[in-house]
Amino acid sequence: MSHITSIGAGMFSDLSVHNHTTSLTSIDTQAEFDALFATETDTPAVGTFSRIKNVREFPAMGTPPNIVNVPTYGQKTSQQIQGQADAPTMEITINYIPSAWASGTVLGAMVGDGKQKAFRFALLNSEPAGYASSVAGIGTAKGGTAGTPPNENTYYYWIGKIEALLVNPQLTDANTATLTISLQSAFYGAYTAA
Repeated sequence: MSHITSIGAGMFSDLSVHNHTTSLTSIDTQAEFDALFATETDTPAVGTFSRIKNVREFPAMGTPPNIVNVPTYGQKTSQQIQGQADAPTMEITINYIPSAWASGTVLGAMVGDGKQKAFRFALLNSEPAGYASSVAGIGTAKGGTAGTPPNENTYYYWIGKIEALLVNPQLTDANTATLTISLQSAFYGAYTAA
């Protein structure tokens, strides 16, 4: 498996969140994050992950810039210096399906619960065999037969919280919602399934 090597649309990109009860403070390597995203489920089960489906628009992913413009007396332009980057808040637009976010569902229970979660964003130009971070998952092309080229992928991990879900009713288009995720760590990646 390898990182994406060609220009293309990330039509099969995916955002997943891990359902856990343990502390995430010591998790910071690819292997530790990969282990969290080994088993997918749509039911509330500890140690599994759930996909945030029906994403309409992803924000920019990666480390934010840490450049500050500083006015300097007597100069026509500001000077740029290195500052401290702020952890961004991510806003993801989804096509809203109420049953996926209802009270008592895995994702519905995470909204505003105040608990840190591990997140994974997978950038994919082609459909994988599955979204688990295993040999039969992201790194394997759909079909997974001998001779099928591996699914090129690039993914990022981070720790965050699902802070809010704001529903946007539409009269002429699909109902949407804005999912707000606060980042509690740096981005880890870019990795690829090996």
